Amino acid sequence: MSATHEHTHEHPTTPQPTPPAQDDPEMAGGLGVTETAAAKIREIRDAEAIEGSYALRVKVMGGGCSGFQYDLYFDEPAEGDQSFTSNSVSLVCDQMSFMYLMGTQIDYVEGLQGAGFKFGNPNTTGSCGCGSSFSV
Repeated sequence: MSATHEHTHEHPTTPQPTPPAQDDPEMAGGLGVTETAAAKIREIRDAEAIEGSYALRVKVMGGGCSGFQYDLYFDEPAEGDQSFTSNSVSLVCDQMSFMYLMGTQIDYVEGLQGAGFKFGNPNTTGSCGCGSSFSV
């Protein structure tokens, strides 16, 4: 008759490091705004008394001189939207538009030729001089 000896040995578990937050939306494949664009978006939101629950909708529509054009407006998030937060600005995008906008960084630029939002979209194959139209 043999006695069985059960031995339990517990090793202290080392917590796994949590991955760093994705501060760079381009790296995460999402949408992002620069700090300059975020400041302008907040300024517009305040000036037009936009409801706090509304996010900035980034949309791609057919048209423009190169086939597609960007559209920006404040809107309530809808079911199926992709949602992002960049520089404290809430952004939403519908699934169809997101296919064309993955990795896009939105900036606000002022210059001799005027001021406006500029889209740094890695998915485009061409754009035109107006800056708000692109092709893929």
